[in-house]
Amino acid sequence: MKLRQTIGYQVIRDWLAENNRTPFDYQEEAWQLILSGSSGLVNAPTGYGKTFSVFLGALIQYINEHPETFRSKRPQALQLLWISPLRALAKDIGRAMEEALQALGIPWTVGIRNGDTPTSERQKQKRKSPEILIITPESLHLVLAQKGYPDFLKSLRLIAVDEWHELIGSKRGVLVELAMCRIAALRKEQETELSFSIVGISATIGNLEQAMEVLLSPLEQPGTIVRARLPKQTELISILPDEIEKYPWAGHLGLKLVEKIIPIIEASTTTLLFINTRGMSERWYQTILDVAPQLAGAIALHHGSIEQDLRLWVEDALHAGTLKCVVCTASLDLGVDFRPVETVIQVGSPKGVARFLQRAGRSGHQPGAVSRIYFLPTHSLELVEAAALKAAMDKEMIESREPFLLCYDVLIQYLSTLAISEGFNAEQAFREVRSTFCFREMTKAEWQQVLQFLVHGGQALQQYDEYKKVELIDGLYRITSRRVAMRHRMHIGTIVSDAMLKVKFVSGGYVGVIEEWFISRLEPGEVFTLAGRNLELVMIKDMTVLVRKSSSKKSIVPSWMGGRMPLSANLGQLLRHTLNEAGKAGPENIELYALAPLFELQNQLSQVPEENELLIEQIETKDGFHLYVYPFEGRLVHEAMAAILAYRISKIQPISFSFAMNDYGFELLSDQPIPVDDTNVYELFSTDNLFADIQRSVNSTEMAKRKFRDIAVIGGLLFQGYPGEHKKARHLQASASLLFKVFQEYEPDNLLMRQAYQEVFDQQMEETRLRNMLERIQQSRIILRFPEKLTPFCFPIKVDSKREQLSSESLEDRVRKMQLQLLK
Repeated sequence: MKLRQTIGYQVIRDWLAENNRTPFDYQEEAWQLILSGSSGLVNAPTGYGKTFSVFLGALIQYINEHPETFRSKRPQALQLLWISPLRALAKDIGRAMEEALQALGIPWTVGIRNGDTPTSERQKQKRKSPEILIITPESLHLVLAQKGYPDFLKSLRLIAVDEWHELIGSKRGVLVELAMCRIAALRKEQETELSFSIVGISATIGNLEQAMEVLLSPLEQPGTIVRARLPKQTELISILPDEIEKYPWAGHLGLKLVEKIIPIIEASTTTLLFINTRGMSERWYQTILDVAPQLAGAIALHHGSIEQDLRLWVEDALHAGTLKCVVCTASLDLGVDFRPVETVIQVGSPKGVARFLQRAGRSGHQPGAVSRIYFLPTHSLELVEAAALKAAMDKEMIESREPFLLCYDVLIQYLSTLAISEGFNAEQAFREVRSTFCFREMTKAEWQQVLQFLVHGGQALQQYDEYKKVELIDGLYRITSRRVAMRHRMHIGTIVSDAMLKVKFVSGGYVGVIEEWFISRLEPGEVFTLAGRNLELVMIKDMTVLVRKSSSKKSIVPSWMGGRMPLSANLGQLLRHTLNEAGKAGPENIELYALAPLFELQNQLSQVPEENELLIEQIETKDGFHLYVYPFEGRLVHEAMAAILAYRISKIQPISFSFAMNDYGFELLSDQPIPVDDTNVYELFSTDNLFADIQRSVNSTEMAKRKFRDIAVIGGLLFQGYPGEHKKARHLQASASLLFKVFQEYEPDNLLMRQAYQEVFDQQMEETRLRNMLERIQQSRIILRFPEKLTPFCFPIKVDSKREQLSSESLEDRVRKMQLQLLK
């Protein structure tokens, strides 16, 4: 059927024309894809109507099939399932859809289902299905846990997976894959002539073809990538400090530049100020108010630990254009369309090209508009990253997101979900699960282990009734215990974090949530900051933190786990390339030109390495003997490399080390001279015996135990507790360690334990990237230098090693003294 000849196309085209709009070519291509019952992936820049490229396709299809009645009758059955990774996106997308439906006179309803949806609304959706349901991956699995879910989903014509680039390469992406395989199988069982499509919506990622393959794998048919090929201009402007510190250190410079951003905020309609961590966003919010009190009431804070009503208020105010500035974290990263946003400011390194472009795209969120983003460094060396990001935008070097493989914890959770609702047949489920990209390499023996685990708790735990959750009844695997079913439903999902405690005023009123590990360190009477307020801790009662407002000027800023993201491989590569120009750049390259005094000092004391060089500095101070290495590969790779290098050196002579690292390099510190020279240096960075050396040098068992805790929670081995009665993190870790020991002793080939080790190597230590780095070093020139004092490159690593020992005030004093001594 030719799209332009259909009544549905004419209706949509006329409506767009009334609003002085015409569809883009790529939108028509996507509509044609849906109309022909095909599947694929839509790739377009931010602000060019990706949502309408899929949503309007569903409407065109419906109008074509019901040309006489599309305005008078509604199907009252689910037509479009819209999977979205963020709750914040749901409301925005739902609003846009409802406005279009109302204008077109189509009586469809839009439902939203996520963790914030009240039970009454869920029941209503079950009784009378909306035509469109916007849902998170976790809530979709809760639907699969309901009896009668096949009837609820049987009328489905189209699944849209929004922001697929954010989901792939995570266990939430695996949840989507498993849901797709079940829904695709239901469609095949129905043998209906009506078409069914799965369409992913994605910003650009390096492995777009593979991303589509992962999503569409259960359909077992090829898909089509619909590319917008539209120009999106992004302008990066660096905010330069008045004076470049020749001895930079991480973090402190940002807040000193706050006065430089006030004129930018005041000159823009609305500005989003992106901060990498929740703790720093609290500090930035307070500092802006201290420096520019006139912004009070026009500035807001938005991050994942602020209570929902306040977050929704901020999002509505952004739409209305009533806020001048919102200080935010990744909570506002994804496709929310805030048209009044004119400017974006990124504080500190975004750690990746894709994340930077995603954030830049929050401004100029209209076709043809320029996305303007300011880069504010938190230490002067980060200006090299700004120069590298400019190069990345020119070359369109976007990171790939590698899909996860063989996540048995997610599979066990999914099969338990099916066992609660309709039950599952082992042979049929095996075929369906094997159709996904994640589990296509799973063997029959591994599948049998998974089934044995569900029924008996596996080989090691079969004596304990607590782990016997699933029964085989009349050929179907089912969970019949209401207690087990209720516990399982409460913990569907793959995001495992430390227990979050609600924060409430003694007088009533909810502030937000805080991690248990942070608040448990505070004494009553101490003051901390949350949601931009200074709060005095009164007591912790029934998993609730009771507080009162405080007028204290000093407060402790919470830090949340997982605050530090590593530098991406792409950005690392571009950084190394950018250093080729260090000291040679003219005024047109403002970042490198501004850094000329720093590079001059680095060259004077040591050397600035080029792309095909690895710099190693050996320095002796009163603290001991330091070895600094600069691979520019991100802190996770450096952490693993430091451990391996220390192990390899200790084989030459017995010696012990302490480590420190940042995204640019790492330090080994010893109390005796370190035997690294021209005779052994290439050998020390060899890929030979890498896997064995990793296992010997890093306490991989201890790291695997920590990973195993999350895997055990996702796989249902550990119960986190009922709402308001969450088990403490240390209790969960103790239980996980005990299970880990049992498996080590009695079931060494246990799938979940094997997975824990694999995740340590793949995710925590980035073993593939580590190997690639060593292969690159073997082809490079290794430069050994022996500076007489600390250099600009090693100084930030040195400061990071002190950070663990000193409070922030005494650290600042200590650093200032060190800087003055070095500049003499």
